[in-house]
Amino acid sequence: MSRPLETVRVTRYVTPLREGGSLPGVVEGSDLGTYVCKFRGAGQGVRVLVAEVVVGALARRVGLRTPRLVALDLTREIARYEADEEVQDLLTASVGLNLGIDFLPGAFGYDGDPPGDPLDPAVVLWLDAFTANVDRSWRNPNLLVWHDDLWVIDHGASLYFHHAWAGGVTDPARFAAQRWDASDHVLGAWADRLGEAEARVAPLLDEQAVVDALDEVPDAWLEPVPGAETPAALREAYTAFLSARLQTRQWLPGAEA
Repeated sequence: MSRPLETVRVTRYVTPLREGGSLPGVVEGSDLGTYVCKFRGAGQGVRVLVAEVVVGALARRVGLRTPRLVALDLTREIARYEADEEVQDLLTASVGLNLGIDFLPGAFGYDGDPPGDPLDPAVVLWLDAFTANVDRSWRNPNLLVWHDDLWVIDHGASLYFHHAWAGGVTDPARFAAQRWDASDHVLGAWADRLGEAEARVAPLLDEQAVVDALDEVPDAWLEPVPGAETPAALREAYTAFLSARLQTRQWLPGAEA
């Protein structure tokens, strides 16, 4: 049984990471940890934070390395002392719970030679196909190498279906059958090992794994939509979509239509 993310109070805003379109920043927390903070007030909104938590939990479930996540409680006082007007506006719009990603000191970007378990790249490819992640290309690999291991980061571009919920929850069957395109994926060369990845992953992912992943999401990020007006109803909707996709392999590159 999973629990919601641990909540940590932000004690200091350190610096922005301007390579990200949503302007994430490095912050320090009350637990003396250092985190990359993804802000609820950024243009992409809280659904990106939901995707980060859910896919991060599923990644851990299938044995991939991904940084620890926390909910970062940001107060108005932190924004008050920020000199950069753009950053101050973002901090002010993000008062409340934001996403904290454990900072990995000394990690460096993926350069094409994956370390660690030789099957990990195929498992990453499988997970990205399952969650419909459209943002792991050579333009933006979202992979780190730390202590000679491969780490997956930045899952916010996954679960695209929830961006179509403004008018109400849509049909899970459409997402379940939607084929995923691996042609631009940074790890596309490992597509021939997807069968091995499937053999590893299949026994580890089921509906309960999805439920557990959703349990980690703070209620504050589960904004109501028509037909799913409560956090519990939103969790059920996400579970229905991901469970439906688990029941088919039409989405997997190389699978029969």
